[in-house]
Amino acid sequence: MRDQSIRTHIQNLEQQGELLRFIAEIDPDENMSAVGWKAYAELGKSCLYTNIKGYPDWTAVSQIVANRKKWGVALGVSEAEVVPTLNERIAQPIPTVDVDRGEAPCKQVVMIGDEVDLNKIPAMWTSEKDPSRYIASGMCIIKDPETGIRNMSFHRAQVVGPDRTGFLICPRQALKIYQMYGKLGRPMEVAMVIGAHPLIGFAAGFVAPYGMDEMTIAGGLLGDAIRMVKCETIDIEVPADAELILEGELWPGEMTPEGPFGEVTGTYAQEGSTPMFRIKAITHRRDPIFYAMQCGLAPSEAHSIICTTIEMKLWEHLKGIDGGELDLLDVRCIGAMSPLMVVLQVRQHHAGQGRTAALAALSSPYLHPKFAVVVDEDIDPTDVGQVMWAIATRTHATRDVQRVNSTRVFTLDNASPIEPGMSAMYRVGTKMVIDATKPSPGKPKERARFDRALPPNYANIDLKDYL
Repeated sequence: MRDQSIRTHIQNLEQQGELLRFIAEIDPDENMSAVGWKAYAELGKSCLYTNIKGYPDWTAVSQIVANRKKWGVALGVSEAEVVPTLNERIAQPIPTVDVDRGEAPCKQVVMIGDEVDLNKIPAMWTSEKDPSRYIASGMCIIKDPETGIRNMSFHRAQVVGPDRTGFLICPRQALKIYQMYGKLGRPMEVAMVIGAHPLIGFAAGFVAPYGMDEMTIAGGLLGDAIRMVKCETIDIEVPADAELILEGELWPGEMTPEGPFGEVTGTYAQEGSTPMFRIKAITHRRDPIFYAMQCGLAPSEAHSIICTTIEMKLWEHLKGIDGGELDLLDVRCIGAMSPLMVVLQVRQHHAGQGRTAALAALSSPYLHPKFAVVVDEDIDPTDVGQVMWAIATRTHATRDVQRVNSTRVFTLDNASPIEPGMSAMYRVGTKMVIDATKPSPGKPKERARFDRALPPNYANIDLKDYL
């Protein structure tokens, strides 16, 4: 059975030169977030913190899936194979298997009731204006009260007391389940999983059809059944090889002030209130590793998780566009910018193909993208400079920019207004298509005017041969 912990992934990153090991003292309140952000923004590296102020028994990691190369390490494939592999494996879910608590590393340390103290966990102060520490990496498992089927998704948790956090619920499947418990007058049991294999994290960020157990998706991604173990105080199973589990409940109507929080848009989600998560038990491994997920201003792994799930879903969503004749070469939610923008690289065979694909991308299963840019095969969609060059030189604003007004947009898009009488979860705004492609293949002379002026043999030159 393949290893299902975060630990082997960390070892593989370090072995492949993708991780920096920090031995100087790091403070979760003062500099852990800044070190992690700079390590990836400036050096492209993941982080392992081995000397955490006030937490001698803990280590922490961040930026472990911040780009496709690191996702490739998790999947065991090359960077180019990441999206096709995700699509292939996600279509082959594998049911979970239950194990005894003696076989579950996440049960090596158990704290219940008065022993629970979140201050003993090195949760991180993520962005400057955050009001306190947050747990951004919590993958939360709940159950449909009627069917008992598990649902798993990410929920940020502001630490507000030794046994309490906020619990942000966006208007998706988890909110539907929470409302079902409210109608029954019962608390919703929650198991928050922190520090599991990144492919379990991918499954948590993936929008699966309602009623599908994301743990079976994770099993398909790993190619093995996920080992699950029963919680101590609630009727929920969790990944046996996880680092840390918080068990607790959300009571109907019990709220707590929450926010602001530096979110994946790179701006702050406004202050408001969320359900209160009351924690009944904490279990973790010996010598535990805290997953200090980076969030806030791009680039971060929060962007990468969201962007990679969007890219994978869009590949499938766009396959049937234009009668299946669309020659889609790449889809990128550029993590260095925001999940609000998606870039489609296409090889057009006739006019209108790229723009049709862009409109479809803006009406995909994900609300996040509000800008869809279409570029030709000669533009690298991962290179922001090349994308902006294509927009600057190939786009005629009157002809090639198209707005789609009065449509649902991403919850955290502060530039878009909140629908009157609704919460900030319901925003209506304008989406935009930018066609940055050359004229259609039927106009070869016009197309030639937009060719890039590259040096002779540019594609064949490797500077290493000349040093």
